[in-house]
Amino acid sequence: MKRSLMTVLTMALLLGLLSGCGRGTDESTAAQTEAEASATEEAAGETGDQESDSSDPDYSLPDTWAYMGEGPEAASADVFFICPTVYGGDEDVYNMSLDDEEAKASFLGATNMEKGIYDIDARFYAPYYRQAGLNVYELTAEEREPYLQFAYEDIVLAFDYYMEHENDGRPIILAGFSQGADLCLRLLKDKFEDESLQDQLIACYAIGWSITQEELDAHPWMHFAEKENDTGVIVAFNSEAESITDSVMIPEGTRTLCINPLSWTTDSTPADKSLNLGACFTNYDGEITTEIPELTGAYIDSERGALKVTDVTPEEYPANLYIFEDGIYHLYDYQFFYRNLQENVAARTAAYLEAAALKEAA
Repeated sequence: MKRSLMTVLTMALLLGLLSGCGRGTDESTAAQTEAEASATEEAAGETGDQESDSSDPDYSLPDTWAYMGEGPEAASADVFFICPTVYGGDEDVYNMSLDDEEAKASFLGATNMEKGIYDIDARFYAPYYRQAGLNVYELTAEEREPYLQFAYEDIVLAFDYYMEHENDGRPIILAGFSQGADLCLRLLKDKFEDESLQDQLIACYAIGWSITQEELDAHPWMHFAEKENDTGVIVAFNSEAESITDSVMIPEGTRTLCINPLSWTTDSTPADKSLNLGACFTNYDGEITTEIPELTGAYIDSERGALKVTDVTPEEYPANLYIFEDGIYHLYDYQFFYRNLQENVAARTAAYLEAAALKEAA
């Protein structure tokens, strides 16, 4: 079976399981997934041998952006968002083609699922890019790097265009999920040594990827969040069950940094589910189809730095991707803590704007 089949499986998960609270796979969802998978497998037979684009995308063209500045012109900030992995890959194709309209539709849908967290009083930017496929994550970290670097080069082109032609000095929120979070962190390492960019950064929400103290030590202009309204910082966590000891995001033996999105603290004190303002399950139009206040609590594992989720089970919320074992709640990172994240983006933006106003007044 060609790995491009995973594109539709991912879409089926996001449209079906997440919008329906992720509580297992009922018969109708399974039947829908099987039907969609069959159709996609036939299509893969026709298009699976295509190669990734060889020419760099031109980010002056609107069709190279899923979103290009949507929002009020007088908005307080800009959001530069990097989409997670939606492309499955193929036997010999590891990066998404920007001519693949099906993959771009999934790309737009996955972006919409998180967009509502960030686009309050902000202009929203999200470039299409030749992202690495899901099949890349079957490779070793060393083997997958060329494909991720290829994807990252598009992000650099898009960010450079955005800064030169669109930003106009506005405060910036960097945001991403999974592969998108990884690429956000690469931007921080490569671009934000520039003090003027540091001054513009409200926060970098790098959800669903790891960042270590060693990386911060090597890039001293990068700082991890310590509370709910500090600015110029990285906000990151990876959700998993208490039994998990290894994942693609946090390999066994690694300790990542983490902030608890319920308490906005970085210690291991448990946060009760009463602090969860609302888990929201969204569809590819960005609509909230189900909202569950107080779904789950969480605490930070002091050894792994993972966010241990306490009040749900892998049976209720299965991993649903072949690269993860059940208990890795990666696909639910945003969904479980949606309202808390939404509120936090507003709080950090307000804190940044207040500090900027005081600085200007002085």
